[in-house]
Amino acid sequence: MAKRLVILGAGESGCGSALLGIAKGFETYVSDLGTIKTIYSNKLKNAGIDFECGKHTESKILNADLIIKSPGISDKTDLIKKAKSLGIEIISEIEFASQYTSANLIGITGTNGKTTTTLLTYHILNNNGISVGLAGNVGKSFAAQVAENKFENYVLELSSFQLDGMFKTKIKHAVLTNITPDHLDRYEYKIENYINSKYRITQNQTETDSFIYNDDDELTIKNLHLNKGKASAIPFSINHEVQNGAFLYGNEIIVRLNNFNKEFIMPINQLTINGKHNIYNSMAAAIVANSYEIRKESIRQSFSDFKNVEHRMEWVARIKGVDFINDSKATNVNSAWYALESMDTPVVWIVGGTDKGNDYSMLLPLVKDKVRVIVCMGIDNTKIHQAFGNVVDFIVNTDNAEDAVNAAYRFAEKGETVLLSPACASFDLFNDYQDRGNQFKKYVKQL
Repeated sequence: MAKRLVILGAGESGCGSALLGIAKGFETYVSDLGTIKTIYSNKLKNAGIDFECGKHTESKILNADLIIKSPGISDKTDLIKKAKSLGIEIISEIEFASQYTSANLIGITGTNGKTTTTLLTYHILNNNGISVGLAGNVGKSFAAQVAENKFENYVLELSSFQLDGMFKTKIKHAVLTNITPDHLDRYEYKIENYINSKYRITQNQTETDSFIYNDDDELTIKNLHLNKGKASAIPFSINHEVQNGAFLYGNEIIVRLNNFNKEFIMPINQLTINGKHNIYNSMAAAIVANSYEIRKESIRQSFSDFKNVEHRMEWVARIKGVDFINDSKATNVNSAWYALESMDTPVVWIVGGTDKGNDYSMLLPLVKDKVRVIVCMGIDNTKIHQAFGNVVDFIVNTDNAEDAVNAAYRFAEKGETVLLSPACASFDLFNDYQDRGNQFKKYVKQL
């Protein structure tokens, strides 16, 4: 008798999991509390997969042998608690799909930088003839690609929520970009719980694998003891030279792996992505790339023609001498820090949204130094006023993208930059950070 697989959430990962489940002989059922996009409902119908939307029918869910849940569903929901009390195994799409592939998995996690590092790593490998797929938080569903037996390697962007649902997945090359407080509402407001989630990426690694980490990041270094795997530890640093890893020497990234005869050099002025944070991201990607048999010149070329992800430090337009930059993907304070740190002109900063327990104190020196005007874009901007009201010339409130763009443009002077880097989630006014970024770009182009 076929095992019953229930999938909670019918987005890209849920739909892909269902297709893999059917391919592997599971009796498969999909349940989504919201609406299901037509593209996914059609895929489910065409595959003959039973599904529901707008509700979770417990009688059809709690009889499962295995549940795959969307990363967005908290373990604290009543449905998940009931499933756990019944002893039903609950895993992530990544965990499920990894059981059906022998491909090498490159896993990239961290509070900030993981999307850029993931896309950059994929770009280098794909450009150089490596059989590689892109999945996790970006690209197409990992499970759907595994169902088609597509690739020999996968670059996976992994959130802490996805890692929480991974137990046996073995990551060949694990990258930890950094750790700063984020999503603490899902971790009982305890940073140690969040850190433990991030280090799960190393849990099944062996001596032939690698753990690539930021040697300048305080919380990463303090918690290296949580690395339970046996992988080769490979650090990267901007501040000091490392023996087996990557570091900055003058204006060049140096990668040395295993011995000093293997050295890769990349001048940072040849990178297409700017800012200190992108030097870190490039170092991590370079370490992974250098573990493959790729010519060094080909790796350098891939760095030089890489285009960054939309909504991450995306230049939108220059209007009457004012630059507009869309960094809507900056959903936490640390991301906004990196954005502000990379600015070399006075800034009109658009900030605000759904606060995730933000502590803005780390931004104060940068705001004092670089920000002239703050335009709040959110329903409740109290904490922003409290944090920065005394350190900028002007601070104003808006509650939609059009008003925020218009206010910023009124204040901005020639030679300055209007930076949307919200430091907050988007759900108070927008569907998601993409919607926020797209609205910003739309209204900038209407100026």
